[in-house]
Amino acid sequence: MKKTLFIGGTGTISTSVTTLAVEKGMDLYHLNRGMRQAEPTKGVKTIHADIRDINAAKAALKGMDFDCVVDWIAFTQDHIQADLELFAGHTDQFIFISSASAYQKPPVHYRVTESTPMHNPYWEYSRNKIRCENMLLDAYREGRMPVTIVRPSYTYDDRHIPFCVGSGYTIVDRMRKGKPVIVHGDGQSLWVMTRSEDFAKGFVGLIGNQQAIGESFHITSDEALTWDQIVEAVGKAAEAKPRIVHMASDFINSQNPGLGAGLLGDKSCTMVFDNSKIKRVVPEFMATITFQEGVARSIAWHDADPQRQKVDENVNAMIDKLLAAYGNGKFA
Repeated sequence: MKKTLFIGGTGTISTSVTTLAVEKGMDLYHLNRGMRQAEPTKGVKTIHADIRDINAAKAALKGMDFDCVVDWIAFTQDHIQADLELFAGHTDQFIFISSASAYQKPPVHYRVTESTPMHNPYWEYSRNKIRCENMLLDAYREGRMPVTIVRPSYTYDDRHIPFCVGSGYTIVDRMRKGKPVIVHGDGQSLWVMTRSEDFAKGFVGLIGNQQAIGESFHITSDEALTWDQIVEAVGKAAEAKPRIVHMASDFINSQNPGLGAGLLGDKSCTMVFDNSKIKRVVPEFMATITFQEGVARSIAWHDADPQRQKVDENVNAMIDKLLAAYGNGKFA
């Protein structure tokens, strides 16, 4: 039985991983602040501490060693420095959750492998993940930390309705009311959506796996869809015909740099992932949930309870502002 610590553990991806890890009989701990209002997962032991308070975390973890530690919420080098201070010498494997957005943008080749260079001039989030990876790999080469790097791409669960410009139930609400939605570019670039339950099958197989030490992996579906196909699938699941407005990513970036960085640095590029490596190391891994099936589940989950049907007026305002600017011809 592998004694495993998740820093975080209640997010979009980590909840499904937690469920499967417990089913597999892992001795699983969560380290978090206990702030998220969610039912505790049966079989998980919770350690309440704020990982950003190094002294509090040290006190909470005193005398504890783990077969594996997974940090789901490390985004900067400061976070990694704290991980090294807390866990070097206290775990046989440290798994860092990076991001597939760290791969080279714009891509030289549409098909991405783990050897694709790490480079993203558009998005600071991705550059921070690259810095974290490099810092951990230095620690691995120096013999201070047995590291595995995992790079998820767009991964979603019941609680999340994925989209390109905006997301969540707000998009479904717009579609059902006949309001336009925005798709970047011409909608023909390819993208991969991964259901969290599928991701979990690959990820749990890496925990305690000696073949994974010193290696990096992405874990995604093999189903590649155009963004127009993705939007049509959301509309079909919502029983609504989406009114698509195609809008150049450069224009979106000129109007909203925060949103534009995630498009130019990630979603606007055709990205199809070669999952050969994860399948070699975790032979049982296979993504089996199509996006049409997965997004239908997400929308059904929201439709089952009116309290889940939250419309974010900030998202609506952002979309409407972009539509107004585009219609006014402010981008030449």
